[in-house]
Amino acid sequence: MEGNLTKGPILKTLTKLAIPIMASSFLGTLYNITDMAWIGLLGSKAVAGIGVGGMFIWLSQGFASMARMGGQVQVAQCVGRGDKKKAHGYAQAAVQLAAIMGILYAIVALIFTKQMIRFFKLEDPEAYASAFIYTKIACGLIVFSFLSVTLTGIYTAQGDSKTPFYANLIGLATNMILDPLLILGPGPLPKLGAAGGAIATVTAQFIVMSIMILGIVKQKKENVLKGISVFEKIPAEYLRGICKIGIPTALQGMAYCVISMVITRMVSAFGAEAIATQRVGGQIESISWNTADGFATALNAFIAQNYGAGEMGRVKKGYRASQWTVGIWGLFITVLFVCVPRPIANIFFHEPKAIATAIDYLIIVGFSEAFLCIETTTVGALSGLGKTHLCSVISIIFTSARIPLAIILGGTSLGLNGIWWALSSTSIVKGVLFVIVFQWVTRTKKQVTA
Repeated sequence: MEGNLTKGPILKTLTKLAIPIMASSFLGTLYNITDMAWIGLLGSKAVAGIGVGGMFIWLSQGFASMARMGGQVQVAQCVGRGDKKKAHGYAQAAVQLAAIMGILYAIVALIFTKQMIRFFKLEDPEAYASAFIYTKIACGLIVFSFLSVTLTGIYTAQGDSKTPFYANLIGLATNMILDPLLILGPGPLPKLGAAGGAIATVTAQFIVMSIMILGIVKQKKENVLKGISVFEKIPAEYLRGICKIGIPTALQGMAYCVISMVITRMVSAFGAEAIATQRVGGQIESISWNTADGFATALNAFIAQNYGAGEMGRVKKGYRASQWTVGIWGLFITVLFVCVPRPIANIFFHEPKAIATAIDYLIIVGFSEAFLCIETTTVGALSGLGKTHLCSVISIIFTSARIPLAIILGGTSLGLNGIWWALSSTSIVKGVLFVIVFQWVTRTKKQVTA
């Protein structure tokens, strides 16, 4: 296999795997930030519309995570046990499931686009039009994204994080070139606005997927993805194995998105600037959580392989090393958001009211960034142990608490800032709780395997 994560120095092994994944996650953040920076030149109404459309992209990632997480954990555990046949079977089943779910999601989104957007009660015609066209294009071709994230997970499960990184790097370069050309239409090119942003993103996702597929064909080394067929019937054994791990993760992701949609509807009462701030603020914030998610993906593969091999000592040491790394990064983002929010807000907003709203958002959520990073990484670690159901229950319960908390705090003199505090405070609680849960789970595992 590309990388055996059950041997060698723990920190070196984990870091070697994690750095390309973190870089890939950071590139994913740049995808979104690049879109928002260019769209920002069209005004906060266009940003608000794309923010609403982006919610449905986010929701799709919850569905996609079922095949990605289920495939990644099962493949990594099989690799750790040395069972190459089952690793190949799980890889094929995950890719097939991703393709089927991506196509089904696209069909539903195309049929019910108007109903989906109406949920947010967008009053402004410009914001509504941007949301409509962006959702049509980006969700209509979402299958490329589904396949990209699933292939990334399976590459990572084998210890190969470089191929997805190079694929995402080329995809980002494509996106950065296409964004200004398609969104703003310089010279003789047509100004496509929101549609241009969606086309640029979908094109980049197609390129990322294609490069990873090409990598399977070109690689001379053994790869569990070699020889897979999308058209074969998925064996029930592999489908059950993927669903057992993947469904709780998918439910967690979708619930998180639905909760955010409800909160976005509350935010919409404060105007288009408030919606734009939430959307753009979330993308800026993804500098911390997307990077942490990259490390969590590496840790997930590391822990899954070592757990499969019965190396619980390496599991615990790998987790501790990861938490130090992401914790320091989270603290750095906290300092950045709390101390210098205005320069960050000025990149994306050009109206005084929108800038002021964004500054408040960055300061308030800034206090939770280190906890958010720790939570994300710990979820990856617990998922590597197969405890996705436990992660799902904890995450859904405490993320759901944001809704009543936002209603209570938003109804006080804090107003919109009360909603931001609901987001920040629950992230802090989840960060602390997940660490406690991981310590409990690993103690139990030690007793069982002794």
